[in-house]
Amino acid sequence: MRAYDEMYLTDAMNNLGEAVDYAVNFGNEDIDDFLTMFVTTGAADRFGKGVPRYVAGLTGTELAMDVITKVRDDSDLAKPDDDYARTPEFWCGWIIAFYQWYSGKPFKTIFEKIDGKRLLKLYSTLHEASEEKCVEVLDKIMASEEKASRLQQIRENRGLSQRELSEKAEVNIRTLQQYEIKAKDINKAAASTLLALSRVLGCGMEDIMEV
Repeated sequence: MRAYDEMYLTDAMNNLGEAVDYAVNFGNEDIDDFLTMFVTTGAADRFGKGVPRYVAGLTGTELAMDVITKVRDDSDLAKPDDDYARTPEFWCGWIIAFYQWYSGKPFKTIFEKIDGKRLLKLYSTLHEASEEKCVEVLDKIMASEEKASRLQQIRENRGLSQRELSEKAEVNIRTLQQYEIKAKDINKAAASTLLALSRVLGCGMEDIMEV
């Protein structure tokens, strides 16, 4: 059962597409920073549950502004153009709105496996594909990522090899590999190890621990 009626789906897809496009191309936000704000402000949860104000009441621009201004006081946000082109960023918001509605997965869960930059990489091959084909590809990514540890996912998202992370964090590469394949419990790692890894990866220590 879907969180909201299909009659609102087109509006929801266009609104999230516009929100991401505005945030990146007018608000100069990094796409993943904006998607993180979308989640942490609670907007993603309300959008995913089909709260009318979020899926259809606000325009995409208003949604983006609402999210950004909840995180910081930014009275100088740029005014957008009247019409939005189908930019890669628009497509990212557009298709992820469809995928969330279709799959029923929370945005937070989706973004842990498929972040904004990964979506942008899929644009060239999928932006002319059907929604059903996109779902098929995203489902495969979600399924493959389920087996990966959080440490591995974050490392790969940062574009680092195991050896690069090992050297920069000064953590034995074999130990790192064991954490990534869950042969060793990273939750029992020394605080100094967790701190070193998280600093190199630019995340919190809790982000690389398993839940």
